[in-house]
Amino acid sequence: MRIIVTGCAGFIGSHLCEKLLQQEENEIIGVDCFIGPTSPLLKRQNLKKLLQHPRFQLLQESLMNMDCEKLLQKADVVYHLAGIPGVRASWGKDFLPYTENNILATQRLLEAAKSAKLTKFIYASTSSIYGYKHGMVSEGAMPEPLSPYGVTKLAGEHLCAVYHKNFDVPVTILRYFTVYGPRQRPDMAFHRFIKQILLDQPLTLFGDGTQSRDFTYIDDCVKGTASVIHAKNTAGKVFNIGGKERAAINEIIRKLEQLTGKKAVIHYLDAATGEPKHTHADISLAQELLGYSPDISLDDGLKKEIEYMKVILKGESI
Repeated sequence: MRIIVTGCAGFIGSHLCEKLLQQEENEIIGVDCFIGPTSPLLKRQNLKKLLQHPRFQLLQESLMNMDCEKLLQKADVVYHLAGIPGVRASWGKDFLPYTENNILATQRLLEAAKSAKLTKFIYASTSSIYGYKHGMVSEGAMPEPLSPYGVTKLAGEHLCAVYHKNFDVPVTILRYFTVYGPRQRPDMAFHRFIKQILLDQPLTLFGDGTQSRDFTYIDDCVKGTASVIHAKNTAGKVFNIGGKERAAINEIIRKLEQLTGKKAVIHYLDAATGEPKHTHADISLAQELLGYSPDISLDDGLKKEIEYMKVILKGESI
């Protein structure tokens, strides 16, 4: 099976490629233009194992510039993970790259998918499209994004829907809930907290720490994502991909103190504009149709990310 993975050098994309290559029948063409909050050096580190794999090929180019029809010509499956992530950076003058890489690039890829013979087109979306909801959120909840980032990801979802309706592009949408673990982006909370506590620096906390999230460990996330390939009746459907445990940020900090044996000094900042107070995923549809079941506890996941960060901070190769 020939699989295209856009955003292959990113946090989720690199793990997904490694997961898919565990099946010997899969060949992967990864696309990444090395932009976004993760440095090119770390992205190269993410790709280290993949670049040595005989069934992986990297195309270091932007979807805005490449021939997408040629890219998809012989593809069976597309995983579209490429885009500019992050809520806080999506305001003001920085909105332009979000529109280009999250909306326009998605439209170019979908346009190419019209004439391709794909069995699946999987679009990576986000819980940010929901905005603030009370309690557990199902896929049928009214989208009310609170940030320009969330708006661009919802626009991508709408593009997927119209190309599915009008041209039968076999689109499946996955909404990720706060994915964490090794290779997490440097701008994300766990990466920052672990780095700061290991270096004996104050933890920069946006808000009062009572905000809670549905945390999804990276292995669980990619397991659910990879399962779409062989699942039936997924075209035109949307799935929440959430985690095993929810927790408040203050609870996470206490766990990090216990796991590192260090006391955190917290530097409180104003709450970030555009981020919901709480998230809670209803994953029953993914359980039913994808066989999705998250396995990794917060304690185990945090331990793995701490070990990864220790290696990164030493400047060692992974």
